[in-house]
Amino acid sequence: MLCPPLIQSDSARALLQLPLQDVWRASELALSRSTTCTTGHAVLDAELPNGGWPRSALVEVLLQQAGIGEMQLLKPALAELAATQRIALIQPPYLPHAMTCKSWGLVDRNLLWLRPSSSADALWSAEQILKNGSCGAVVLWQSNVRAESLRRLNLAAQSTDTWLWLMRPLSSSVDSSPSPLRIALRPALGGVLVDIIKRRGPHCENPFFIPLADMPAGRQHLDVDHEITVKRAPSTTAIRNAAAILV
Repeated sequence: MLCPPLIQSDSARALLQLPLQDVWRASELALSRSTTCTTGHAVLDAELPNGGWPRSALVEVLLQQAGIGEMQLLKPALAELAATQRIALIQPPYLPHAMTCKSWGLVDRNLLWLRPSSSADALWSAEQILKNGSCGAVVLWQSNVRAESLRRLNLAAQSTDTWLWLMRPLSSSVDSSPSPLRIALRPALGGVLVDIIKRRGPHCENPFFIPLADMPAGRQHLDVDHEITVKRAPSTTAIRNAAAILV
């Protein structure tokens, strides 16, 4: 028995022609109504959906090691946000350098440095800041995060107008995550190598290089035969017992 042809009303046809939010072709980067802020690096913006860091979303930055320039990568976005809003740094591995932050345009009165005594307290603090909307951005450092905690952070981020970056070890890349954007950073000479592990759109085949200025003196990052090593450069001044700084 033949079925009659499907007849669509004018309203149905009009509905099908409307752009669908959060729906995209697998071969194309996602475009949605969500707000983004530029990363300040054109090569990175070109690889991110909507051309920048997404607001109201959990963004994971996976690090081969801390202090390789991850804060410099975020500097343009943080400096723009800090002009009018507060920035929360939760449980960073190193001391935020006051003079460096000032030179980046991160004014002291808009910077919150939180040092919770445990990972549970750090995660709770981040979740509360997201829920009450008291800050324009949250940067959280954690080594081990359970899947349940990731889901809670992601849900809290979705309910607010705050940017959220979660710094984790590169080894976490094998773990599943609800984060819509995950990038990996490795040190390279004069900057960092960026590998987009997860995004809304096609798979990013190859890592790409982003140059970063003002790297800490006395450290050189070399990429030899595709293996990243860190070489200490000789220093004319020996500084003992100096605290590491966050860059």
